[in-house]
Amino acid sequence: MVTETDLVLPDGHRLHVYDTGPGDGDRLAVFWHHGTPNVGAPPAPLFAAADRLGIRWVSYDRPGYGGSTRRPGRDVASAAELTARVADALGIGRFATMGHSGGGPHALACGALLPERVLGVVSGAGLAPYDAPGFDWFAGMAASGVASLRAAAEGREAKERYETSGVEYDPEFSPADLAALQGPWSWFDSVVGPAVRGGPGGLVDDDIAYVTPWGFDPAKVTAPLLLLHGARDRVVPADHGRWLARTCPSAELRLSPEDGHISVLAGGEAALEWLRRQAG
Repeated sequence: MVTETDLVLPDGHRLHVYDTGPGDGDRLAVFWHHGTPNVGAPPAPLFAAADRLGIRWVSYDRPGYGGSTRRPGRDVASAAELTARVADALGIGRFATMGHSGGGPHALACGALLPERVLGVVSGAGLAPYDAPGFDWFAGMAASGVASLRAAAEGREAKERYETSGVEYDPEFSPADLAALQGPWSWFDSVVGPAVRGGPGGLVDDDIAYVTPWGFDPAKVTAPLLLLHGARDRVVPADHGRWLARTCPSAELRLSPEDGHISVLAGGEAALEWLRRQAG
């Protein structure tokens, strides 16, 4: 069962929090960092695996999504502060982090900036930094994604104009993605729909954060890091995962030749098993 609560931050902003419950003291808390545009409910298709492994899911709507107050100008690094505040409020000392797509950088932020608390990090189909040296950030990306993120790189006014122009986004999902979305990962309907209905604010803030300085160096992640990427991903091309694997000294890359952006989550259960081993 998922319990939902609101956490009021010192600046008066509200953060909407999800928690599958403390259970016994041996459960490993794993913070789920959601993609763009999603709300923050933890991934129901992985609940059975989490129960088997003794994992407690904790997550929150990023500012601007769902029940969380918008904070324009937030950077990716801010996820570490917010995650620490949620952990403190729930009495959680050490934990692991897992993110998918746009959640990947936010999971990395926790690993880089909370080294004494983070036991392991999983980033699935996650972005590399926009200013990554020697790297063509847009290569292999679907045309819709390129247009959307280039608008974000032009600044907030251009991005907001783009998002209210009525343009349609085509992620160019792979056949494996489409099959996953017809199967267990139809769950995405339950997190994308509410995010979209809530307006573009969260998405605008996310995309601007991705294409501006993140506020931390991914190479500073010292906890064990597992990168999952599908070679057929057109939303976040696999070269993002390859760059992170070359850059982060603790990283292991699992590249799935036939998977895309969604179907790569078929490796989610094995990733949770990996996280459980890191936690001991």
